[in-house]
This record gives sequence, structure tokens and C-alpha cells, in this order.
Amino acid sequence: GRVSVKAQPRRRLRDLSRVDRRHQALQLRRQRKEAVLAEKRSLGSRDGPPHLVVLVPLHSRAAAHDTLRLLQSQDSAVVRVDEGRAGSFALLCPRLKQRWRFVTAQAGDLHTVLDLAKVADSLLFILDPADGWDSAGEHCLSCLFTQGLPSYALAVPGGTDLPPKKQVDARKKLAKAIEKRFPEAKLFPLNTEQESSLLLRHLATQKQRHLAFRDRRAHLLAYAAEFVPGQESDLVGTLKVSGFVRGQTLNVNSLVHIVGHGDFQMSQVDAPPDPLTLNPRVVKGQKRSQDMEVQDDSVNGTDEMEEDVKVLMKADPNKQESLQSEVVPDPMEGEQTWPTEEELQEAEASLKANRRVVKVPKGTSKYQAAWIVDDGEEGNQEDDDDEDDDTDDDMMEEAVSQEGESSEEEEEPAEEECETMTISECLRDDQYDEKVEEDEQMLERYKQERMDEMFPDEVDTPRDVPARVRFQKYRGLKSFRTSPWDPKENLPRDYARIFQFQDFSRTRKHLFRQIEKEETEGASVGWYVTLHVCNVPVSVMESFREGKPLVLFSLLPHEQKMSVLNFLVRRHPSNSEPVRAKEELIFHCGFRRFRASPLFSQHTSADKHKLERFLRLDAALVVTLYAPITFPPASVLLFKQRSNGMHDLIATGSLLSVDPDRIVIKRLVLSGHPFKIFTKMAVVRYMFFNREDVMWFKPVELRTKWGRRGHIKEPLGTHGHMKCHFDGQLKSQDTVLLNLYKRVFPKWTYDPHVPEPVPWVRSESALPVQEVEME
Repeated sequence: GRVSVKAQPRRRLRDLSRVDRRHQALQLRRQRKEAVLAEKRSLGSRDGPPHLVVLVPLHSRAAAHDTLRLLQSQDSAVVRVDEGRAGSFALLCPRLKQRWRFVTAQAGDLHTVLDLAKVADSLLFILDPADGWDSAGEHCLSCLFTQGLPSYALAVPGGTDLPPKKQVDARKKLAKAIEKRFPEAKLFPLNTEQESSLLLRHLATQKQRHLAFRDRRAHLLAYAAEFVPGQESDLVGTLKVSGFVRGQTLNVNSLVHIVGHGDFQMSQVDAPPDPLTLNPRVVKGQKRSQDMEVQDDSVNGTDEMEEDVKVLMKADPNKQESLQSEVVPDPMEGEQTWPTEEELQEAEASLKANRRVVKVPKGTSKYQAAWIVDDGEEGNQEDDDDEDDDTDDDMMEEAVSQEGESSEEEEEPAEEECETMTISECLRDDQYDEKVEEDEQMLERYKQERMDEMFPDEVDTPRDVPARVRFQKYRGLKSFRTSPWDPKENLPRDYARIFQFQDFSRTRKHLFRQIEKEETEGASVGWYVTLHVCNVPVSVMESFREGKPLVLFSLLPHEQKMSVLNFLVRRHPSNSEPVRAKEELIFHCGFRRFRASPLFSQHTSADKHKLERFLRLDAALVVTLYAPITFPPASVLLFKQRSNGMHDLIATGSLLSVDPDRIVIKRLVLSGHPFKIFTKMAVVRYMFFNREDVMWFKPVELRTKWGRRGHIKEPLGTHGHMKCHFDGQLKSQDTVLLNLYKRVFPKWTYDPHVPEPVPWVRSESALPVQEVEME
């Protein structure tokens, strides 16, 4: 007989009764509540990682050491001071079953603040009781809000010297000042031990804010590190980094990214004893000086590590991720087959016909003789190479010529003739002249930006070069929006070095689904582990010894490979200086930072996107460059380095896509003037200057600034005049335009090394945009 279907159809599954729907909603609500409570309980507990709190003073007068002293003076708490690190300690409270780790970062040290905020559970902002924060603190907050702000608290130490009534007024004034940045935020006064206990309780119980880019990747902040030099060189070796695993399970076969230093492989993962364990053997009645017990890690740190170290995992070479970031292109790929016998004989015959007799030194071979050039030939040789794409693109992009350039050949004899003499330090004329030159360059840039706003993409037709040669790489389009453009056409050589996904969004969804199912094996969240990171330069250890934080992120599959990344950014209101395309900028993307020279293009839903020559103040733009693959969501900060070493925040945004097929089109507009106007005909001049150019560009459609459309009918004479037909009569003040288009690609300027910035100081802007006069 007929067998009934065992599985229920989807329609019947959906048709639940009212009671079942209510029960299902209750179960989901309970699950979410339990997940939030479990996360809150695990953070800082015996099984989870210590609650990492980063102290950030936002004012030069805000004192961090007073706050640290108050936090250390908790009842029945054990304080472990980090060896050689000022303002860093661990606080263990067995009575509360909580453990914290406090790290101090100065607001002026931008990289330290951003790196610690990437891994911090909570940020503790220390405000000044009078002003809140200064300009450096405002800059620091702008960067932190863009990168992604974890849970935070606002502490206000001091202010007790004022009378009680004035204290209330000062607190109200401060609450009003911070309302723009932190609406509905609570200010915690921090002058007594009781107030510090309240602050700690708030930090422990407040809801944790999630940052997507770190929640999907395992990460840790180094608690201890040891460098073992390699056998071949002392400059490269194995770095043993110890810390608490956060975020996700850490697999030994995945790659790790050390923030600011690059990607590396791991050889093994050890499990040493936990140095911050909640020790139940603390005697309650023990008398301590200043109600606290300070233990130095140097006493028991290294002994414990050597005492009982278990090897958790060793890397499997078959499963380990490769460090290969680029494809090595085969130059012979796509070449023709081996030449036939007839072609080889023809080549031999042509060589015999072209033979010539030259005088050569005795003993010269045939191959060497072929390279010897006669004196008469040298003058005839010309360099026929194309100009660089930047200079070939448009006539507007003329860089300001920098004076004082001299070749090395001229410098060498000058060094021989020079003599030593002492100059007093008060002579600063040369530095003043440099400042004036910088101002002149800035003025020139403002003028170029204004010209681009007033006459977008317009260029003058050159008189010395035929337009058909000058603009030979460009083409006309019937419609920018609807005309087809093949994304695989005429790709540059750099596209042979990058990786491309067949379906990026599907790969991303598949990876994130695997993370949610927790299918990876490795060190679980909260474990104290030691990672053996291979082939690390000694400079990483040196920066850690200097007090810089050492932050590690595990990479998802493919995240070490290079591709074309697109960021959606918007200008930051604090900066209005002109920023050109292909200018070197500093990027902070998720957990990476690097330097590159990007392209700017419009953000539209079409398949082609127009290039922008400057970063606009009033619109969101897409920034395109070569960089390692990162799976969104990820925040992006764009900085520009000043001549004095400071990093100015110029734009903020997020990662849009990883797509090498996104077409960025550069537009050029040639303009002409109507010389004689008839009903629907007009004679146009000044667009071209010879007859051949008019014939060459005849198929391209014309348009005018007042909305007329037309085409070239025929050239008149030999000086570039042309008869044009339009869909209506032209006005005498109208301008005739011809649009040309070319696809552009970013330059391979990716550099993972970013220099440390000088502490930030607000710059005195010399030229407001409105005051730049156009000649």
C-alpha cells in the first residue's frame, strides 16, 4: 500500500497553535537571557578570562595614578603588579569571585589606545572635573568611536577642593559637556575607597557591548613574552606569548596576526599554570600594609612556567594554513606554442639578411658583438615607452614643483670642498622658509580642489600633441549608466597576483556559520596558554619590552591573501584639508593597520562608478586599494601623516566588499565654444585643433551644459573647427562638452609597516576653504 510521509511539511510546522507559539517565544526569551547571564558570569570568573579594563586619561590634568591607587585598595583583594610595566596590575578578589586586569594607556599614544581597545572588555575614561577632556582627548574619542567602543565607564577623580555647592554645579556643568558624546552616561566620582568599590561593581555587572570583528576571531593580550633566537640568525626566532584566550576557540593550525607587525604561523600551544588564579588559601585575618597584598610576578612567574607546562596542541603541516599572500604569476602563461620549422628557417634567413660588419675588440663573441652599438645609432634611439598613467591621465594633475632638488652627482664634489663651522642654534630661517613652502603647496592644493568642484573632470585639449594620441586609452559611451563594460577586459599585471572569490558573500556566510556551530578544535575561551609563534623578528620583542601592548588575533581562512578591498568612508568633520586620490594614507581596518595609496570613487548602485579626484566633504565615497582580505563587518579609520610625524584623522567608515570586479571609471571632459549658431546646427571651436582629431572623435556623442545633445557632422577647415548638429538651438553662453572614459586600477602600494605617530596636537589651519581665491 501507500506509505505515508514521515516528515511533516513546512506548512504544518508553521501552523502552531496560540499556546505553542507563546511557549516557543518564552523558550527563546529564556535562552537569550541565560546566554547573557552566562557571558556576564564567565567574564572575570575562575573559568573565564580576567576582566580587562583599560584606563584612558582624556585630559592632561587627569591623573591616572590616583585612580590606580584607589582601585588597588580593595578589601580582601590581592594585587599582582606587572613586572616592568607602569600602571598595569591584576586585582584578584576571592570574596567576590572576580579577577580584573588593569592597563593604562595615555590618550596621546594613539596606537597603544587603539590596540588595547581592540581587546578590552571595558574602557575606563578618566575625566577632568572642570573641562572633561581636551583636544587630544577629543581626537582619541573620535578614533575609538569609529573603531568600535566596548563597554565603558566615566570616572571623575578630584574636585574635592571646591565647596559642596560648587561641586554640584561643576558636576552638572560636566554632565552637560559630555552629553553630546555620552548621552545618558553616569559619572562616577572617584575620591574614596567606597566610590572605587561602586565603580568596580558597575564594571563587573554592566552589559557587555560586542565588537563583531573581534567576537568572530580568537584574540589575546600578551601577559608575558619570551624570545628564543633561531639557529640561523639572532634577528628572527620563536616568540612565546602567554595570555588568556578571548573571543573564540584558538586553533594551532590557523595563522595569527600580531597587530602592527604582520602574519605568522604557530608551531605549538602550551598550557602553563594560571598566574592569576583565584587562590582560596588567602588567610582572612592576615594583616596587610595599606589593606592590600602586593605580589611581584618576578617571584613566581618564571618558576611556575617551568614547573608544570602541558603541551596542548602541535601544528599539523598538512592542515596548517599557508603564509602565501600573493599568487606568483607565470609570465609564459598564455604564450603561443613552440615555433614551427618554417618559422625558425624564416628567422634564420632574416638574421642573415640583416647582418652588418662592425669593429669589435679581439676575443668578442657573437652574442657580445650584437650588443655593441655604433656611434651613429645612439642618436637615433628614442624612448617610445608610454608615460606613466598618473601623468597621462589629465592635465590638471600637475604636482607643485619642489625647489632645491639636486642630483647626487652635484652633491659629491660639494662634500669634498666643504669645511666645518659652528652655527648658533638661534638661526631658524631655513625652518621658517620650509613652513612658507608648505603653505604655498597647501594653497595650490586648495585651488586644484576648487577647480575640480567648479569644472568637474574638465581638461584643456593639448596644442602640442594630437588629441587622438593624448587620449588614445579613453573611449566614448552612449550612456554611463547602461552601456556595457567587461570587468575582465585589459586587466593590469597586478591582477595576476591577487586572489578572487567565486562568491564572496557565500564564503563569508559559510565561515560564520562554522564559527556559530563551534566546530573548531583548540584552546577554549578563558584558558591561559602560551603560543609558540614562528619566524618572528626580534623587533616585536623589543617593542614589548618598551611597554607597548602585544595583541594577537587569529585569522580566518584566506585572510592572509591579497585582493582588492573597497571601503565606504565619509570625511571626518575635524579635518578639511584637500586629500587627492593616489596620495599615501594610513589605514586602520579591523585588527590591521597599513599604508596604501587608494582610489576614490562614487558610491552608487550601478555597475560602473565614477572616479573622484579628491575626498569630498559632503558625500560618502568608496576607497579602493590592494590589501589583505578581511571579512566584514570591520571598521576603517583613515589617517594622513603630517610632515612632523603626527597622524590626522581624515575619514571614517567601514569595509564594504572584497571585489576586484568593481569597475572604477575615470571621466575626461573636453570643452568647446559655439562660434556660429543656427537653428539646430552650430560651428564649434577650441575643442580640437586639427582636422584629423575631429574625424577621430566623430562617433562620440556631444552634450552641452544647458542640456542639449548632439553629434559631430563634419570638420571645417584644418584648425579644428567642426559643424555639429543638436536637438535644439544653442544659447550663445552655452558650452559644448565631449565625455571620454577609461577604467582605472589602484597602484600596488600596500606597506604593512606604519611608523609610530607623534603625540597629537591640534593643527592651526592656515587657509579656510572659502577664502581661497581663484584667478
